[in-house]
Amino acid sequence: MKLMVYSHDAFGLGNIRRMLAICQHLIHTLSDISILVISGSPALHSLRLPTGIDYIKLPCLGRDQAGQLKAKFLDIQTDEMVKLRSRLILTAAASFKPDLLLVDKKPKGLKGELHETLNHLRIHSPQTKRVLLLRDILDTPEATVSQWRQNGYYDQAELLYDQLWVVGSPEVFDVRTEYDFSWRLAKKVRFCGYIRREAGLISRSEMRQTLGVAPDEPLVLVTSGGGGDGYRLVDAYLSGLESLPPNQRPKSLIISGPEMPSDQRQQLFERANALPKAYIQEFTDDLMSCMDAADLVVSMGGYNTVGEILTLRKSAIVVPRIQPVEEQWIRAQRMAKLDLFKVIHPDSLTPQGLINAVQEQLQQPDNVIPLFSRLDMNALPKITHLTSALLSHQPRQIALIHLRRSFSRILSLATAQ
Repeated sequence: MKLMVYSHDAFGLGNIRRMLAICQHLIHTLSDISILVISGSPALHSLRLPTGIDYIKLPCLGRDQAGQLKAKFLDIQTDEMVKLRSRLILTAAASFKPDLLLVDKKPKGLKGELHETLNHLRIHSPQTKRVLLLRDILDTPEATVSQWRQNGYYDQAELLYDQLWVVGSPEVFDVRTEYDFSWRLAKKVRFCGYIRREAGLISRSEMRQTLGVAPDEPLVLVTSGGGGDGYRLVDAYLSGLESLPPNQRPKSLIISGPEMPSDQRQQLFERANALPKAYIQEFTDDLMSCMDAADLVVSMGGYNTVGEILTLRKSAIVVPRIQPVEEQWIRAQRMAKLDLFKVIHPDSLTPQGLINAVQEQLQQPDNVIPLFSRLDMNALPKITHLTSALLSHQPRQIALIHLRRSFSRILSLATAQ
């Protein structure tokens, strides 16, 4: 059984981390499966990959200050870069011959780079199942509907994909109604729930001991995801710490993120290192262990980070991103209404307001931390079931394809005679 996974990843770590979590679960739960990941993530080589998963690294596309896509490292025009990536993806698909193609978020890929591959599979490998994976929220309904209509995504999703898997819950956000799906497209949607993350590699007590945190001492984890736009959050937190008397500052573990600009990262490292109770590092491939050790999480509102908060049932303060899309803000706002965590809009973020919220949350007794049982967190086992169900019909469908082709040849010969 061969699975090919496409994750474009032009910005941040969210997409590739989510897709790798799915791949890892499939490797552990399905026998005889090989997974080939195709991604442009610059951090792919830094992430742990279990046996059974390999990857092809696409040349990186990133966004400039105006939000426009461009080559991140190579001296090449954007259109030429997209053509290069497109050919690499097509060559991989034609050679690997996957039983299932799992595409993350964009029906045609980044700037249409999947178009040739999807056409190739449709014509030359019709037995290959094609699944579009969507996170719970893409953007506002207005922006998403406009983008999907303008780019022809609705037609692409209807014609070229067998199913759409949504790693979210309709109780939080129902893509079928929010994004104006046709009844044909809505029938292809399978809600999987949210992704429950695997436990970290290090126990809570061991991690706290490593950081020098006493059993009764509070620890705050501050994480900005990939870090590309995380400076403001970490800066506000450090400014808040600096405003407190030394004896009131909680122990703090800060993960800046590997994509934070180097000058910003250096500035934050210098400030954090001047605070005796603050520990800062650029990246960890075991955020779950760090989060498990913490008593409070201060973070942005990306899908993966929120999923980790929900998995560990952590008290949290979420400051979501609102640009270039409002996905994080919508998710945070709706989950805050379920009392799952506290939310601060980025326009309202101040050092004093943030540190006050931190102190308030740390003083809350354990019994007021919200219950998380209302949310479906079983996406991974559901995806395993959906994968098995899709691929279990393949032998019969391949036989039907051969039967139709044979019948067509017989009919052509009879007509010619």
